[in-house]
Amino acid sequence: MDLPETNTPDSIRSPRQPERVAWFAAGAVASFASLMLLGPAIATPPAQESTTIRPIPMGASGMAADSNNRMIAVTGVDITGQSVLYVIDSVNPHLAVYQASGGASGTQNIKLVAARRIDLDLQLDGFNDKTTLDGRPLSYQELEARFDSEVDER
Repeated sequence: MDLPETNTPDSIRSPRQPERVAWFAAGAVASFASLMLLGPAIATPPAQESTTIRPIPMGASGMAADSNNRMIAVTGVDITGQSVLYVIDSVNPHLAVYQASGGASGTQNIKLVAARRIDLDLQLDGFNDKTTLDGRPLSYQELEARFDSEVDER
């Protein structure tokens, strides 16, 4: 079975692709920030019943982000204390994730954790979407129709 060609010339790319890349990048940054804040709470085993109130430990922030007209880079520290770098190419949509560790010269390294083309990912209307309305799933098409009707009413 032949798969469709994925190298789309600029002349026939969707006019919304830059917008989708921007939304994806914003979501990636927000997800990473959420993991940085919630990671220690999720990783902490449930405490036995006790009257002692313990604060949730917060990892060192160490987060930074920067971009130019092509690349987006986001750094941070994962819940294990390792430095992480996310690199997104918004022109030729790719994502790469790197992990760096320090310490003694024998343990210092940087490794590629994962990489993939994301152009097809950015064409999805939804994936693992938990959006609900009144307790029932709300599809992208239903959500789009609601927004369109509200815009038409204005």
